[in-house]
Amino acid sequence: MRKKYILLDLDGTITDSGEGITKSVQYALEKMGIEENDMAVLKKYIGPPLNESFTRFHGMDDEDSLKAVAYYRERYAVKGIYENRLFDGITDFLSGLKKEGYVVALATCKPEIYVPTILKHFDIEQYFDVAVGSELEGGKRRHKDDVIEEVLNQIMKMDISESDIVSVKADSIMIGDRKDDVLGAKEAGIESVGLRYGFAEKDELENAGADYILEKVEDILPFLNQM
Repeated sequence: MRKKYILLDLDGTITDSGEGITKSVQYALEKMGIEENDMAVLKKYIGPPLNESFTRFHGMDDEDSLKAVAYYRERYAVKGIYENRLFDGITDFLSGLKKEGYVVALATCKPEIYVPTILKHFDIEQYFDVAVGSELEGGKRRHKDDVIEEVLNQIMKMDISESDIVSVKADSIMIGDRKDDVLGAKEAGIESVGLRYGFAEKDELENAGADYILEKVEDILPFLNQM
């Protein structure tokens, strides 16, 4: 059955943000006395919460991981945010979603403070009915399932035709390129589409249990229309 609410990840799904993120991670690691030039390692930081990634991939404790995040934002907020580009075909895809009558939501673990700047920079803010990011340290909304739940709550308030959250979830699908998108969707109780053109490692989407997997931007809208 065709879905009504389309939830889209940002990094690796709408934008190729690898340069800005990896260079800002390198900057933060250097500030912490760590030299890291392995792009395979640096790309692992794209998607999940940063403080957890600094712990997982470079062995930092909680205190140091938060320091590293602060260093990351020093560079990212002024430079890294613009070392970024739309994937080819994304604007046509977003325009097509709106023409087809879908309700479109951004669901990203990127801090929400950056979201308006990015959408405006790429002139795509008009395609989103809802845009939700994570909260900074101290906030409860940090993981993808938390972000998705907030998107669904906002949809419920916006669309008075929906009777309850169960029906909203049945009409929703999460589209993203990393396991966090897939696992977050499972936790939130909605279906997921994994995208191969983003930053997922080999077999990452399959191992996470994506309901569907697509290869290219151009595949997404036809797939949604024929569900």
